[in-house]
Amino acid sequence: DIEGILWLEKLLASRLPESPSAFLMVSHDRRFLENTVNRVIELSAVYPDGSLQTRGVYSDFLDKRREFLKQQQALESRLANRMRRETEWLRRGPKARSTKARYRIDAAGELAEKLEKTKTRNRANGQVQIDFSATGRKTKKLLTAHKISKGFDGRILFHDLDLILTNGSRLGLLGGNGCGKSTLMQLLAHADDQSEAFRPDSGAITTAENIRIVSFDQRRQQLDPEQTLKRALAPDGDSVIYQDRSVHVVTWARRFLFRPDQLETPVKRLSGGEQARILIARLMRQPADILLLDEPTNDLDIPSLNVLEESLLEFPGALVLVTHDRFLLEKVCDRVLGFNGRGRTRFFADYTQWLDWLRQGTEPGKSSQKNDKPRNKGERKTQKLSYMDQREYDSIEEKIFPLEERLEELQKLLADPEIVADHDRVNQYWTEQQQLQTAVEQLYDRWQELESMLEQGHGKK
Repeated sequence: DIEGILWLEKLLASRLPESPSAFLMVSHDRRFLENTVNRVIELSAVYPDGSLQTRGVYSDFLDKRREFLKQQQALESRLANRMRRETEWLRRGPKARSTKARYRIDAAGELAEKLEKTKTRNRANGQVQIDFSATGRKTKKLLTAHKISKGFDGRILFHDLDLILTNGSRLGLLGGNGCGKSTLMQLLAHADDQSEAFRPDSGAITTAENIRIVSFDQRRQQLDPEQTLKRALAPDGDSVIYQDRSVHVVTWARRFLFRPDQLETPVKRLSGGEQARILIARLMRQPADILLLDEPTNDLDIPSLNVLEESLLEFPGALVLVTHDRFLLEKVCDRVLGFNGRGRTRFFADYTQWLDWLRQGTEPGKSSQKNDKPRNKGERKTQKLSYMDQREYDSIEEKIFPLEERLEELQKLLADPEIVADHDRVNQYWTEQQQLQTAVEQLYDRWQELESMLEQGHGKK
């Protein structure tokens, strides 16, 4: 977990008596690398010698790597131009059979070989192509959890938790191992069917109508280890349907860096990273309103992590992410829900605030096991919305929806060639569009303000 990573980071980066004098480490944790190492070696076919070695922290390595790749692309361009000129010379078929002419022919062959090797290295820098599909739902509020609690064998994991997921919200879950993060993810994953085994002990979870929730399971129980890669990627034949298009399984496999000769390989013989890419491929085929990703970065290499980040940032639905990758957490999530391992939860802006909260809870006089237990109803101090604010909050989505529908109509009208030719109508529709956009933005701002008041009220319990 993150606390364990921070402990190891401190051990390696400090000069403590128990710290090693030197170490060799393999890691895909970019923040961890940045904070611990003073030399980086990357092994890759993209380099002429098979590796690139740099001194300095990880960000120094990234700068040098970018510069090297830029130079190698420029080298390919220069070699291609020279090869084009030499090819034209050779096609002219010089009559002279002098030593100089034969030397030039030999040099052209060497040039072609050098160009081919440079092209091969540049093409070796392949990346997974990740692109999560959304349903295009217009409803703002997707899921609401009201005062939900869950525990096992007398131990409370979390209690009285209020949570709202809307389009564009990106929430990270933080906590030690066994604190309840995966349990909460399971409750959210089954929120639309409310299976008996996945119901909260108290409270309720409501969702928008016909909600589509797609989840990534860190234990990879969705994979059949005896199944071939081909069947895991394309269960129903030799192709898959992606974004309403049929894609052949070979093309689909290559998108995730699988070779055609791997298609008959059993899943159990694939690496952890390859199995993770199979699950991501399955997620991409399922349009989602809410993405639940429980440790999706396990075993993924750094190039794949970079692509995953960009895809999550572009996903328009709601995202709930469990990860120990602080770099991913900082870049993708706009807020985090922290667990303290004793039944309490709280929302924070980033993971450093959560760590401060944990430290305060362990300082003498700050907190105790007794204080972390749920209070009786009479002891609970909860800040609620006023009657008028609550009425406004409950009706605000109904006000937004017709305005957004009218904005879509205006967008189509302003793209109509017949209307574009009519200056008066264009001016009329454009003015209405600007007024509606302002009104919608104000409603969303007010909605966010009311949600913040609710969350702050929960945080003061």
